Order: sequence, then structure tokens, then C-alpha cells
Amino acid sequence: MELREVIGRRRSIRFLRPYMPVEPEKIQMMFEAARIATHWGNVQSLRAVAIHRHTAPQEVLDALKAVVVGWQLRIAPVVIVWYCDPEQVEEQGNRLRQLMDVGALGFGPEDVKRSTLEEKFIPAFKEIKDFLKAPGLNEIDCGQGMAQATLMAYELGLGSCFLGTPDGDAILKVLGVPSHCRLLLMQCVGYPMEHWEAGGQRPRQPFESLFWMNTYGNPYPRSQAVVDELTRDKMFTRPAPLPERAAEL
Repeated sequence: MELREVIGRRRSIRFLRPYMPVEPEKIQMMFEAARIATHWGNVQSLRAVAIHRHTAPQEVLDALKAVVVGWQLRIAPVVIVWYCDPEQVEEQGNRLRQLMDVGALGFGPEDVKRSTLEEKFIPAFKEIKDFLKAPGLNEIDCGQGMAQATLMAYELGLGSCFLGTPDGDAILKVLGVPSHCRLLLMQCVGYPMEHWEAGGQRPRQPFESLFWMNTYGNPYPRSQAVVDELTRDKMFTRPAPLPERAAEL
């Protein structure tokens, strides 16, 4: 599928085939997509543990809990526990040097670039490292990796649904994850039991109430020609509710 169609097909798929294992190669493809996502300063604090229900220890399966719809965790062939390792901020200097080594950071004479990095940028980041480790910026960039992994899953014919939990510390402890890490989300992954449309494209707030041009309150212009193009490319699909959804459920 083309990217626009993959975006259009993405849904929260809650009904997965519990006895149809997901090939490890497909989970690897999701992780490969997440690994190359952008991350501020090349810090790369996103981490994950993939729990394959058919092979995981019972202790691990028992630890998976969500606020609601916990049944999804019990039937999903794979649950990916995404978490953030904020201590990666300590490696930011080396990660910035890597970017400069490959020509992705700085411009001008080499000696000027290096001295600017070592004397200005790296010391400036060190001064605010506690702020950088705090919840916020790391989680935002981790989300970009999770989004890329999700699109890869749908391109591979898989479905998924994200779940939150107040028991993040307990779950990470059972998994053996270092205590300084923070759980982001759990992602149920498997082959859909429901049709990919899952009742239709979900209702969303109007475009004009979300995006502005130049100043708040000045709606960003929405071209009907763009909407028509994206519809032809299958990014916009049939809106919910679909008439066949009740029978499917």
C-alpha cells in the first residue's frame, strides 16, 4: 500500500485473532521503523519489550493490566510494552557528534563546526539535562517512533490498539526494565478478527477548529481539491457508522 492508504486504513483494531501468532519478523519490521524515527538531538530514548503470548512466562502475562478493556491484553497474540529511557540524555554529546560526523549537523569550516558544538551546544544541553530527562520532550519524540511502527503494522496487514495503565512501574519491574525508565503505552498487535474498516473512519473534530494560519483563530484554509485528492488516494475512507457494523459485532 502507498503511505496515504496506510494512514487511511489505520484504526484502533480491538478484536484480534488470539490463536494466530504474529511472525517475529513482522514485529522486527515495526521495531526497525521505530528505530529510524526522528528524535531530538539523536537521543533515541524509545525502548520496547515485545511479549508474545504463546511463549511468554505466565508471570509476565499476569502483570499486564489496563484501566479498562483488559480483555484485549488477554487475547492479543503480541503486546508491545513501549517505554522511555530518559538516561539516554547522558549520551547526547556523543549522539550530536555522530550527527556532525555524518554531515547532518552544522555547516561551514570543519574546525568552526566542531568548536561550536563542543564549546556551546554540548555545554548548553548539559546545563538543562534534568529538564530534558523530565517527562515531556522525550515522550513526544518517542511518539514519533511508535507512530511509524504502527503504520508499518498496518502496511503488513496487522491491527493494533494502544492501551494505558496506572501500573506502569509494576509492569516494567516484572519485565526487568531499569527502574528509572517510564512506561509510555502498551500496544496490542495481531491479525484482525474484524474487517479492516472496523465500522468506518472515526469521527474527528472539524479541520477548521484544529489548525490556524499565522495567528490563533484564523482557520487554515482547507482546499476541497486536496480533500478530493486524498479521497482518491484512499486516505479518506467511508465514515462511521457503516451499516454492516452491527452485524459484524
